[in-house]
Amino acid sequence: MSDVELVLRSANVVTPDGPRAASVSVADGRIVAVGPYDAPEPDGARVEDLGDDVLLPGLVDTHVHVNDPGRTAWEGFGSATRAAAAGGVTTLVDMPLNSVPPTTTVPALEVKRAVARRSAHVDIGFWGGAVPGNTQELRPLHDAGVLGFKAFLLPSGVDEFPPLAPDQLRTALREIAGFGGLLIVHAEDARLIDGAPPPTGPRYADFLASRPRAAEHEAIAGLIALARELHARELDARVHVLHLSSAAALPLIADARRQGVRITVETCPHFLTLTAEEVPDGATEFKCCPPIREAANQDALWAGLAAGEIDCVVSDHSPCTADLKVGDFGRAWGGISSLQLGLPAVWTAARRRGHTLHDVARWMSTGPAALVGLDHKGAIEAGRDADFAVLAPDETFTVDPAALHHRNQVTAYAGRTLYGVVRSTWLRGRKIADHGTPTEPTGRLLERQPRA
Repeated sequence: MSDVELVLRSANVVTPDGPRAASVSVADGRIVAVGPYDAPEPDGARVEDLGDDVLLPGLVDTHVHVNDPGRTAWEGFGSATRAAAAGGVTTLVDMPLNSVPPTTTVPALEVKRAVARRSAHVDIGFWGGAVPGNTQELRPLHDAGVLGFKAFLLPSGVDEFPPLAPDQLRTALREIAGFGGLLIVHAEDARLIDGAPPPTGPRYADFLASRPRAAEHEAIAGLIALARELHARELDARVHVLHLSSAAALPLIADARRQGVRITVETCPHFLTLTAEEVPDGATEFKCCPPIREAANQDALWAGLAAGEIDCVVSDHSPCTADLKVGDFGRAWGGISSLQLGLPAVWTAARRRGHTLHDVARWMSTGPAALVGLDHKGAIEAGRDADFAVLAPDETFTVDPAALHHRNQVTAYAGRTLYGVVRSTWLRGRKIADHGTPTEPTGRLLERQPRA
């Protein structure tokens, strides 16, 4: 303990075993002990007493579109990681699309890493992409350290990242399973989307009808069938369903797990906090795919979280310039900007439903870290990185888009009053944001860790 550099004390430290008054000792960027609140101070250590503010593990957001390089007018590593730090996120994983080039080859990955390295306020990992014709690139990307591979089953919205047809999906998953990788999937069925009424005009009800629940269910059922087929051939196929919006798909996933299929699923703050009934016509800042659905569906998603059927909650931060959020749901870019607001948004809804910050930490830190194998992240316990978010859980604020660090201040949360003010954010024992103001960039680039 003589090497301890920092001790953080709080009357409410959220540990894997639950919240308690504790002191957390940090040395060389790692947690070395979680002891009693009034434990003796190590010689030479800096001590900060957080009082009644809650000490949470730093959030791990595994679904962020940084759009850098190539579409930096939409976002960028500097602005995205500043927003992350201000919102209590200490690790993010960048999606392979919306940047140019997309992360579908090792050279493209290195281009992205070179850009990110210069301006990372938080730690950053990377997803690779599985697209038609790049099967031979998947193992090299895996060996280069990507955390897994993303695929679309219908057009992604950008031409440089096309979807996989069913036979191409099978080929990609077989290859990825062969080296023990993870495939993450935007699961909506192209045929059912094509057969639905096309979205045009300002009415949100028309947009919602264009993305039927059945499209999610059909795509997830097909993914499960493929993973089950490869499992029967003794291939360790791991699949993950991105941004689940339809709670009616949860029984499919639960049944697949009981049959031995290795499938996980995430949902997003906007599905847990926003409802179709409250979206004004023309308010395309609420547009995302799959869509925000009705209040009854939201209740069922919360039930799935409570039952452990949903593994994690991540942002799917997908920003764009304001001019792309036109008032026509058919033409507007689909994506919710929420990277800085995920923690207070989820906490505001969770506390109303009787959940605790221990639950929130499990959904937004421990679960995402486990998904991508970052075993040194995601919890306040000895041996983990000293990544923390300090939260005043009972304080409120009203979302002012101009105060956000996102490059474009367009958000569906504008004007909402949320519980949970992030006092400070710490990365490996260093304060990287203080009262919403990020400090100098000290983030690192992360690579896949071999699994035991």
